[in-house]
Amino acid sequence: MRLKNLLLSAALIAGFGAAYAQNKPDDVKTFTLPNGMKFLVLEDHSIPTANMYLFWKVGSRNEVHGITGLSHFFEHMMFNGSKNYGPKEFDRVMEANGGSNNAYTTENVTVYTDWFQKDALETIFKLESDRIASLSIDPKMVESERGVVLSERSTGLENSNYRLIGEQVQSVAFQEHPYMFPVIGFESDIKSWTQEDLENYFKTYYSPNNATVVVVGDITMGQVRKLADQYMAPIPARGLPPKIRTIEPPQNGERRVTAYKDITTPNILMAYHTPQTGHQDYYALDLLSSLLTSGNSSRLVKSLVMDSTIAARVFTSLGEGFDPNIFTIFAVAADNISAEALEKSISGQLEMIIKDGVTEEELQKVKNQKLMEFYRTLETINGKANSIGTYDVFFGDYRKMFEAPELYQKVTTADIKRVAAAYFTDRNKTTGFLLPEKSK
Repeated sequence: MRLKNLLLSAALIAGFGAAYAQNKPDDVKTFTLPNGMKFLVLEDHSIPTANMYLFWKVGSRNEVHGITGLSHFFEHMMFNGSKNYGPKEFDRVMEANGGSNNAYTTENVTVYTDWFQKDALETIFKLESDRIASLSIDPKMVESERGVVLSERSTGLENSNYRLIGEQVQSVAFQEHPYMFPVIGFESDIKSWTQEDLENYFKTYYSPNNATVVVVGDITMGQVRKLADQYMAPIPARGLPPKIRTIEPPQNGERRVTAYKDITTPNILMAYHTPQTGHQDYYALDLLSSLLTSGNSSRLVKSLVMDSTIAARVFTSLGEGFDPNIFTIFAVAADNISAEALEKSISGQLEMIIKDGVTEEELQKVKNQKLMEFYRTLETINGKANSIGTYDVFFGDYRKMFEAPELYQKVTTADIKRVAAAYFTDRNKTTGFLLPEKSK
């Protein structure tokens, strides 16, 4: 069995070698405009489409009490009018040109994604440059979108147990760093943002030198450079945003929080502080996450869901972050299982890894899974654009994307045991219980 896995791994690595033979680090061309806007361009003529990803280095970590949620709010406002395009026209013009778009906001970044036919490249530059240079922050649209966001917040907390307890745990795990803030913001802040708050925030964070733009597809470097010079270069830089100076101190003792909701069984969330993305332990922690909950044979899924009736669901998440973030384990108890019993079962599995480690076969299996996921992502122009931008923004250089398969392969069972022992400690742990109302 082990030989079979090792042979599969060799085949996967060979597949990666073939993929990288098609795309090499030097295939990604880069330039920076005089205003500081950075471009990464990869030509891919396999299909007559392209995409543009705009990574803005602004998220909830850039907020303070009183204006929480503004990063997410601008994800809405960026589609609500600019100098040459009225509210919602961004979508209509893009759709008329055979394109579509999306956006998302995290603690660290706000990302706008455009997918389009190659002939629409100039139209996309017109649309994006107009809202960057001359976004309309019309008070009527602000009030309309404020209501949308308030509804999104209340609906999200009502419909998602994970989001509800996650917000509670986050606020306790981080006592000083702005990672304590929910991305969507606090209700009272959403209700009280002022026009001045919005205008100042946009001027501060939507400056060209705070963006990394990735263009991938059936385009040429020459086309992108010409259009960037024409449409993006005239937008003036307004100085880099202020740096985040607050550092979360090491946690010096277990923290707990309890909330209640009309649910049938307890939900629990366990959070452990881990280093920032790009740290040397990142790949071991990412593989440890997979070892715990990726597939039916993973440690927690097998022991809690498949081989027993302790949990109905369990998953893990390694949070991305410019700053140290948290590794979370979320689980939903099965019928007649208490939150304490579920927590004890999870902790027991973690202790087994800390004490005995994992087998070579287990580790190789999740390496194979990770490599396959990575390979599938890079088969599409969308996956390439997102990955190139993510590695450049979070790891400091898009070239590190091409090093990732080797870095995953270098992780040893000793590395897994070491990081589990280093981070999965009671002193470094914050636990949240979401309990049924009847438990009050």
